[in-house]
Order: sequence, then structure tokens, then C-alpha cells
Amino acid sequence: MADLSGKTIVITGASRGIGRAMALKFARDGANIVVAAKSVKPHPKLAGTIAETAAAVEQVGGRALAVQTDVRSEDQVQAMVAAAVEAFGGIDALVNNAGAISLTTVEDTPPKRYDLMQQINARAVFICSRAVLPYLKKSDNPHILSLCPPLSLAPRWLRDHAPYTLSKYGMTLLSMGMAEEFRRYRVAVNCLWPRTIIATAAIEFAVGDRSTLKYCRKPDIMADAAHAVLTSCARELTGQCLIDEGFLRDRGVTDFSPYANDPDFAGQPHLDLFIAD
Repeated sequence: MADLSGKTIVITGASRGIGRAMALKFARDGANIVVAAKSVKPHPKLAGTIAETAAAVEQVGGRALAVQTDVRSEDQVQAMVAAAVEAFGGIDALVNNAGAISLTTVEDTPPKRYDLMQQINARAVFICSRAVLPYLKKSDNPHILSLCPPLSLAPRWLRDHAPYTLSKYGMTLLSMGMAEEFRRYRVAVNCLWPRTIIATAAIEFAVGDRSTLKYCRKPDIMADAAHAVLTSCARELTGQCLIDEGFLRDRGVTDFSPYANDPDFAGQPHLDLFIAD
């Protein structure tokens, strides 16, 4: 395994949460980070902007380019990619981290919310991956990593929030298809999903509340797993639906206690969606 020194990595939704944690993890190797997200002004509930993440990246040793990007817009994605190439000379990896969530049934999901989830989740993987592909072909170890779950047709994942499930499974299916399509270019495409819930704004505001955070792990576990993916040989790791804990165990990690969001909580972190008991 190599480090990411000098590599240029585009991370969507990198202004906060898992995306920000990944940006800082990669930056500590000396990577160039393209912070591609919508947040340019502080939000009363959601901490983090693209400028703040970019500043943090440079503080830990990386180079940063903050580009306001709505992943629903093909034009904005193309402009972001062009800016990244102009600033850093190429692109070595894409992390499809941006996401939208609403754990609602078909009956209770407004069409506008349904469209939002499909566009930010499944469609953005297509738009962003297609935009970076010409540059990944020129990289010596190119990766696309999407944050989406392994596929399961268990009714529990379909009954209560089929619109969201469809959008996330769409990401997975597209990623698996790209893995085979891009194999000829030696571009690796993989999926990564957390075994447990991760302390993010989505968990606090869309899934539970602030009390839920004690049952979470820190975003760092996903950042460490993503780092292990992107430093793997693209020819040897592709077409996989990886779970953060299992993948890190395979890489020799045995102590997961440092990832606890609440170190005083003695119980086990709660399993994430799409993870079997």
C-alpha cells in the first residue's frame, strides 16, 4: 500500500461529516483535495463550509481547492472538474459522498423529495464519474469510491423507505456496472458502507436526534477505510461492496474503541441501515 502524496482527490459533499473526515485523512498524506459541495455560508444547524474544510486540509499538510458544486447540475460538475485539472494537473480519485436522505414510505414521500434523493444519490454518481473518467484514465492508480450499501432485497429495507433505498441501491448497481465497464481502463470502482451508524448531521436530524449520537461511531472509521481503499492497487480491488469495519479488520485493525463517538458509552454502536443483524 502506498500513500496519497501528490494525488488529486475529488470529494463531493466534503464540507462536513464523512466527506470532511476523508478530506483531512487524505490531506495528512499530502494529497490535493477538491472540496466539492454546496455549502459556502454557515448553516444554523449544519456546521461546515467548503472554505472551512479547505482551510483545515491545508493546515494538516494537503493542498485544497474549494469549488461550490451542486452535484445535480452537469454544468457545475464539469466546471468543478475543469477547475481541479487546472489547479492540480489531473484527477486520481473520486469519492461520491454527497447524499440526501428521507426515511419515508412511498405514501409519505413528496415527489420533490423523491426526485432530490434520486438526483443527489444515484444520478450524481453517473454525472460525476463520467466527468472525471477522462482524467482517471491517465492516473497510475485511479479509483472511484461511492458511499452506498451492499444490495439486499430483504423486505425490511423496502417496506419503510423504498424511495431512499432505491436511490442508494441505484448508486451500488451503477458502481458495479462501472467496475466492469472501466476494468479495461484499469479504473477501480468500489462501494463503501458503514457497519454502524456514523455521527453525522443526517443521523442527528434525519434519522434520530442528538441523543442518537452516543450510539454512533466517528466519521474517522469511514475515512480510514476509504484511505485503505484508495491506497490499494486499482487492478486488484474493484467491483466490491465493502463494509468499513470488515475491510479494516482485513487490513489488520483489531481495536475499534477509538472510533466510539461517545467514549463513555459502554454498549455496542447501533448497526446502520442495510446491515444484517
